[in-house]
Amino acid sequence: MQGHLTPQTPVLTAREYADNLTLPDRRAAVCGDWHGNQGWVRTLAKALPVLAPDVTTVLQLGDWWMDPAATDDAFASTAVQRIYVTLGNHEPWGEISPLLDTRPGAAVRISDITWRLPRPARLTIGGRTVLSLGGATSVDKAWRRDGVSWWADEEITDEHVAAAISGGPADLMLTHESPAGTPVSAVRAVLRTNPMGFPDDALRDSATSRKRVAKVWNSTRPELLVHGHMHIPGGGQLPDGRRVASLGQDTQQGSLGVLDMATLTMETPSLRQIREAAER
Repeated sequence: MQGHLTPQTPVLTAREYADNLTLPDRRAAVCGDWHGNQGWVRTLAKALPVLAPDVTTVLQLGDWWMDPAATDDAFASTAVQRIYVTLGNHEPWGEISPLLDTRPGAAVRISDITWRLPRPARLTIGGRTVLSLGGATSVDKAWRRDGVSWWADEEITDEHVAAAISGGPADLMLTHESPAGTPVSAVRAVLRTNPMGFPDDALRDSATSRKRVAKVWNSTRPELLVHGHMHIPGGGQLPDGRRVASLGQDTQQGSLGVLDMATLTMETPSLRQIREAAER
């Protein structure tokens, strides 16, 4: 959610489009914001074969902004075959939107292993229905340049919401934005106190964005929703049993989870465990 420098991204090209994403995976890695941090991604690529050698799929929750070739290189000697990116707000939208607009509703592969998911996207992983709803509002957009480091395409629209709801219930929901009414106490505290001092108009836009996510969340009723964006690791559960997990950002505690698709429970290795595994 906080501001970051904008990495430089090579021109993105479409290598493949896919309308149906169905995987047999029993477990998948889930990652919070990467912010173009190649060093951190190399650390993850070294750690995953130790922490979860069976994992072949990474679900990345936005603010990706990676060099696709560097990502391919980092994971080249691992079992990871694909990275599915749920779009965030700090993304090279000027490159991404034209690719997604070419085949509306289809995922697009932009490197050997990296896929960008449309908004919304439906996947099946390990027999579970997965709903991805990317996008979020940048609370730091007043300090960004339109068409250079910020694009209006980041916004979750009413059309995205309607399309996501029309697909029916989901078991798992992947978002960048937090839903309004989150049970994650750490996220609620930041939203209440605004420690970074973001402007009121940006906060109002952010609240609208979260309400749109919540509308989909409350309509599709996934057992688990996992998001990034807030840079605050934590979890919470509603009285009806639905759970929300907020993942940390690159180099932060709680930025990696290993998700069991059968139980929709997630193991979250500590930062120390990740770094020690990467050094083996």
